[in-house]
Amino acid sequence: MRRSHVVAVALVVVAVLFIGGPSLLFADSVDEQVTEETQETPELVSLEDSESEFWRFLSPTEEFRERSPINVIVRGESEDVLQAMSDRGDGDWEEIEEVEEEVEEEAPEEIENATVLEEEHRHATGIAWGEAAGTTRYAWLNPGEGEGEDGYWATESLQLEEGDYYGQRYHIRLYESPNPDDEWIAMQAHTEHFDWFTLRHRVDGVEAAQSKVEQDFMNLPSVDNETDVRRIHIDNAGPSDADGWATVVDLTSMVVLPAGVGLAAGRGSRRSVAESIGKERTRPSEEESLERGLTDVDRQRLAAAYDRLEAGHLVLVFAILALFLGVRMGGLLLERRASFLTPHMIAALLYPVIAVGIPVATYLIARGLTSRLDAAIAAAGSLSLAIWLDYGLLGVDVIPLDVVFQRALVVVALGLIAAGAAKRATRESRLNDLLIAGVAMWVLVLVGTLLGYL
Repeated sequence: MRRSHVVAVALVVVAVLFIGGPSLLFADSVDEQVTEETQETPELVSLEDSESEFWRFLSPTEEFRERSPINVIVRGESEDVLQAMSDRGDGDWEEIEEVEEEVEEEAPEEIENATVLEEEHRHATGIAWGEAAGTTRYAWLNPGEGEGEDGYWATESLQLEEGDYYGQRYHIRLYESPNPDDEWIAMQAHTEHFDWFTLRHRVDGVEAAQSKVEQDFMNLPSVDNETDVRRIHIDNAGPSDADGWATVVDLTSMVVLPAGVGLAAGRGSRRSVAESIGKERTRPSEEESLERGLTDVDRQRLAAAYDRLEAGHLVLVFAILALFLGVRMGGLLLERRASFLTPHMIAALLYPVIAVGIPVATYLIARGLTSRLDAAIAAAGSLSLAIWLDYGLLGVDVIPLDVVFQRALVVVALGLIAAGAAKRATRESRLNDLLIAGVAMWVLVLVGTLLGYL
């Protein structure tokens, strides 16, 4: 077998182990099964004491395509609910500051009581939903019998977000009842992160966002968690991690929040690391266990691999890590500090680092390496590590299978570029089959990803 074939096979193994393996062990890899509806009028969802109805999914087009499951329904006057979730509460800061000044002159007990009143006044934990921009999704709404109007497709009344545009964020689309006599708003909440390969937000799941919105309303002092918040089954499981259950929050009996007081996004508690740690058992150290399991042949192979290690391998690993993670950090930094830049401007500045900077840096550094196989594994392994570190920083724990496949392809492509740049690959010509295959694969995968084919 030719050496280039050995390199290609090794890269496929690396991609499967380092991309496919962790996705099975540490993250949920889901296949987004999208059902195309053929019936003209699907089954609709109605609430108690409500004539109007809605379809249980959102669609990217005005067709019944089961894409985004409705997972939160709030009963209450539309204006009050929309105001509560979108108002940041800036109008009350002055009033709160005056309360603090008055409290400083009072007794300790009065100070404690005043502090409690202040917290109740704010109804918040410090984070308010902000208005968001996003792709339009259509909801099918039916005003009900007697309204003189048939069902129709409606766009969102409002989009809200909490988080970072170039990181991970919670995103909500809200749709008002088509019947003014009914008091409800249907919502589709999900988590998503910015994918630098597609230059678009990619949905991670819906369950975490549903729980966050649910907890937000449960944090309101006027909401009874046992009677005002419940879940109903509306049979829309399937896309992402949707389980078919929607949260229903009843605000019809509560006092409406005053203008300027926003609904805060509750911080979901994370399980303590200590909960996952079992009783310690006495066992040999990892080094001792490894030493006992090694044969003389294994020791010779490890010594040979160590002898092949060059400083360039480490430089290549850290360069790829720095470039890939630097794009993520740079996007967050520019988003927060350079408000004069639009999202499109930031993407235009940083995407070339992914598309051009990483393969060019890999090629230039790998030219100083000797072995094609070592260069390929170093480049592919470091990009795999960068991808998983990026997901870890974002907190992404649900990865679609098409994303796993796309990431595996870019890992193989970059490994081929590194192998084609190594000294042993360029003895006859710098333009060799490994380099040509790597560059062609890299370009095709990135273009196909941007166009939505991958």
